[in-house]
Amino acid sequence: MLLNRTQKNPIKITDKKVVEWKYATCGYCSTGCSIEVGLNDEGHAVSSRGVGGADVNRGKLCLKGIMEHELFNSAGRGDKPLIRDHWHEEFTETTWDQAIDKTAEGIRAVQEKYGKDSVAIISTGQMFTEEFYTLGKLTRGLIGTNNYDGNTTLCMASAVSGYKRSFGSDGPPGCYEDFEHTDCLIAWGSNLPEQHPIIYWRMKEAQEKRNFPLIVIDPRVTMLAQNADIHLTVTPGTDIVLMNAFMYVILNEGLQDAEYIEKNTNGYDELKAEVDKYDPVTASKICGIDEDTIRVVARLFAKANAAMQIWTMGINQSTHGSDGVVGINNLALITGNIGIPGGTSLSITGQCNAMGTREWSSCSGLPNHRLLENPQDREDIAEYWNIDVDFLPTKRGLVQTDIYRAIETGEIKALWLIATNPLSSLPDTARIRKAMERLEFCVVQDCYQDSESNQYANVFLPAGTWAEKSGVMTNTERRVNLVNKIMKAPGDSKPDFEIFNEVAKRFNTEGKVSFPKTTEEVFEEMKVISKGRLCDISGMDYENIEKNRGIQWPYTDKHVEKNEEPPAGGKRIYTEDATFRYPDGKAKLIPLPFVDNNEVPDEEFPIWLNTGRLVEHWHGRTKTGKVGNNNKFSPIPFIEINPDLAIESGVKDGDYVRLISRRSDAIVMAKYTNRVGKNAVFLPFHFHDCANRLTLGLLDPHSRQPAYKQQAVRIEPIKDQKAAAQLSMEMREF
Repeated sequence: MLLNRTQKNPIKITDKKVVEWKYATCGYCSTGCSIEVGLNDEGHAVSSRGVGGADVNRGKLCLKGIMEHELFNSAGRGDKPLIRDHWHEEFTETTWDQAIDKTAEGIRAVQEKYGKDSVAIISTGQMFTEEFYTLGKLTRGLIGTNNYDGNTTLCMASAVSGYKRSFGSDGPPGCYEDFEHTDCLIAWGSNLPEQHPIIYWRMKEAQEKRNFPLIVIDPRVTMLAQNADIHLTVTPGTDIVLMNAFMYVILNEGLQDAEYIEKNTNGYDELKAEVDKYDPVTASKICGIDEDTIRVVARLFAKANAAMQIWTMGINQSTHGSDGVVGINNLALITGNIGIPGGTSLSITGQCNAMGTREWSSCSGLPNHRLLENPQDREDIAEYWNIDVDFLPTKRGLVQTDIYRAIETGEIKALWLIATNPLSSLPDTARIRKAMERLEFCVVQDCYQDSESNQYANVFLPAGTWAEKSGVMTNTERRVNLVNKIMKAPGDSKPDFEIFNEVAKRFNTEGKVSFPKTTEEVFEEMKVISKGRLCDISGMDYENIEKNRGIQWPYTDKHVEKNEEPPAGGKRIYTEDATFRYPDGKAKLIPLPFVDNNEVPDEEFPIWLNTGRLVEHWHGRTKTGKVGNNNKFSPIPFIEINPDLAIESGVKDGDYVRLISRRSDAIVMAKYTNRVGKNAVFLPFHFHDCANRLTLGLLDPHSRQPAYKQQAVRIEPIKDQKAAAQLSMEMREF
C-alpha cells in the first residue's frame, strides 16, 4: 500500500522557550559567523542561531556553533583562584588579590634573579582584540620580557611570515566575496567542509553559479577533494616542488602577466632562474604528480581571468610552511591575481581571533603590524604608552616553540600561560612535559581548571570564556565583529581583560602607563594608533560594528563620510589604489629552492602519519569534548587506514592498534577507508595524550612553526583488545 504523505506527522522543532536573543560572534574557528544566543525566562542560555543579515554566514552555523550556548555550563570550569608553592602540592583556594600578588611577586623574583627575559608569556588566538592589546602593553611596556608569543605560532605563523616576505606586511589580501568572482580555485592542504564549513558553503554556492574548476592539492582524499574537479595527491612535504613546476610551465609558455610583474614586483629574474630547475618531468619524480597534470593545472590557473588560492594547515604546518605561502604568493603575483575580484592568495585562519593577535597583541612586534626593528615604530609606541623607548627590545625574542627549548636549557625559569595548553597542542608531548617540570614558577590563566598544563602551575587564574565578556574579534577576511557579554563568568572567575588590568597595577605602581577600565575604551585607544596605517580601524565603533554584523579593515573616517550602507570597508587590499608595504611599493618574487628535510618513512617506520581536524571537534576538545552533541560523533582517538594496509598489518576494522613513532606511541582505533593511501594513515589531532605524543618537533626556519603533517610511524596490532579499549577510554577523560 502506498504511504499517504499527508498523514505523516510534521517535523517539529523543540520549543526552547527563548524570551531574548543576544548578539555575539562565534568563538570557534576564524570564519567569523554572527551568532545569537537565546535566553529563557530564567536567564539560562538554551539555544544558538545564525544571524540572517550577516554577510559572513547569512543565517547559517556549523555543528559547533549550533551547540555553542552549551559552553556556559560545560564541565571542568575553574571558578576560584588557586595557589601553591610547588606543583607537587595540592592547590589552595585564595582571594584574587593574593593570587595576583603571588603572580606579580613570582615574575619579579625570577626576573631579579635571572634577568627580565627569564620569564616567558604565551597567550592564545581566542581572546578579544582589546585583551590582546592590553596584554601586549603590560608585557612590552611594564614586565619587559622579550620572550612573548601566542599559540598562533602553531597554526598561522607560516602565513604571517609568508605574507611579510612577499608583500612587506601581514594581512590577507582577499575576502570571501572573491569566491563569487573567481574563474579558478586551487585549495592547498585545505579541507573546508570539516575545517571551516560555512566558508565551504560560501565557496560551494559560488561554484554552483559560476562553475569554476576546483583543484585540491592534498595527500588525503578529504571531503573537499571528493568534490574537486582535479585532485592532486602530492607527496607529503613537496608542495614547493609542485609550485615551482607550475611556475615553470607558466613562465616558459609565456602565460604570465608581464605588465603586472613589471609594475608591481621585484625579483623576477632570480625567480625565473630557480623555477627553470623544476621542469614537470623532474618535478613529477619528487612530488608524485605526473607531468601532464602539472601542465594542465598550471595552464588552467594562468589562463583564468581571475584565479584564487586558499590554504590552511596543510601548507602552514610544515618545515617548508613559510616557503609554501611565498610560493602561493609567487603564483598569484606572476599571474596578476592580487587585489582584483576573484584573484587572491587567501590564508584561511585557524582560531576565532588569530587575526586579532596578529594585528594587536605585540607578540611579533608592536601594535598594528609595527616592528620592533623599526626605530620610528618603537618611538611612536613608547611615546603613546608613556614608557622609555630603551625599555623596548630592538628585535623579536623567542617564539613559543623555541621558548620550550629555552626552558630545557635553563634560560627561561618562569612561564605565564593564557588560554593555551601546550601539553596538548605542542609536538613531542613527553619533551614538553619534562620542560614544564624544570620551571621555577608557572601561572596558568584559563577558563578550564582541568587543563593538563595546570598540573605544573603555582597559580591558577580562572578566566571567563567567549561571551562571558565583551570585545571584538577579526576573522579571516579582516572583518572586525563584536561579542557582547551574554552570561556572567561562573563563580569568582574574571574576564581576561580584568585580570590583565589587575596584574598591571602591580607593575604600574607610579601610574605612568594608562590602562582603560573598559574594552570599549581600549578600542578607542586602538583606533587612534591605527590611523593612517594598513590596518586602519579609525572609522569603526562598537555600535556600527554590531549594526552591520562586522566591518572589514581598513575602515577610516573617509569611509564613514561616504555613509555607505552597509559600510564597504576594505574588502581587498593591494588593489589598484594601494601599494605593497615595502618602501618602493612593490612585492617580492622570492626563489624557493627545495630542501628535503622532512622525516620520511623507512624500514623501521614505513608509514606516513598525517594529522588534522574533524568538523565536530575543536583543538584539544577542551570545549567540544564536554558538549555531548559534539563529542558523540568522535569520542575516542582513531586512525583512518587503507584496508590493504590494515590487512597486511593484521588489523581488523574497529581494532585498537598501537601507533609508534621515533618519539613515543599511542593507542587508537583503526577505521577502514580509502581516503588514505596504502602508505599512510590519518589521525585527528584533537585527543590529548595521543597525536602529539607522535608528532615531530622540526620547525620551519622562517616562522618557527612545527611540522605536524609529515612524520613516519609503524603500526602494531594489539592482542588484548579489552585492555586497549580501557586505555582509550581513559584517554577521553579530562
